Parts: sequence; C-alpha cells; structure tokens
Amino acid sequence: MAIIMVMENTQENRIAVIGIIVEDKAMAESVNTLLHQYSDYVIGRMGLPYRERNMSIISVVVDAPSDIISALSGKLGRLPGVSSQALYTKA
Repeated sequence: MAIIMVMENTQENRIAVIGIIVEDKAMAESVNTLLHQYSDYVIGRMGLPYRERNMSIISVVVDAPSDIISALSGKLGRLPGVSSQALYTKA
C-alpha cells in the first residue's frame, strides 16, 4: 500500500511592490523575461526611463505568496547591473 502525500501551498498571498533599478540596459531583456515568468502574480507595473542618469526604474505590484515574491526579487537582484527590493503589506 503506497501513501501519496499532496503538498499544498498553505501560505497566504501578500501584496508587495518590487522596486527595480536597471543600471545596465543590456539586462532589460533578462528583467522582462523574469517578469514574464511570474506574470500570473503581477497586478501591474510602471517603468520610468531616467535618461539623464542612463538607468530605468521599474515598480511592479504583485499578489503572491511571500516565497514567490522573494524568489522573484532575489532573481532580479542577482542580475548584473540590476538592484531589487520588495516592500510587503503587513498582513
């Protein structure tokens, strides 16, 4: 007799804003690829090119479990020339 356990994601979704600063424009495609991979969780995004400083600033609002949010933010922040930080709701 085999027992199969099904793991459920019991973690509740949280709303977060992920702030992204892209200082290396060559990384824009990699940033967009990651955001597309997590698009099921994205509520909206706003990007601002800051030409005077040769960088882009992106705000992404997500509704996802905390581990998904930190995974996305971490993957973005590990890209060369990209900084990322997540700001979570309290509940």
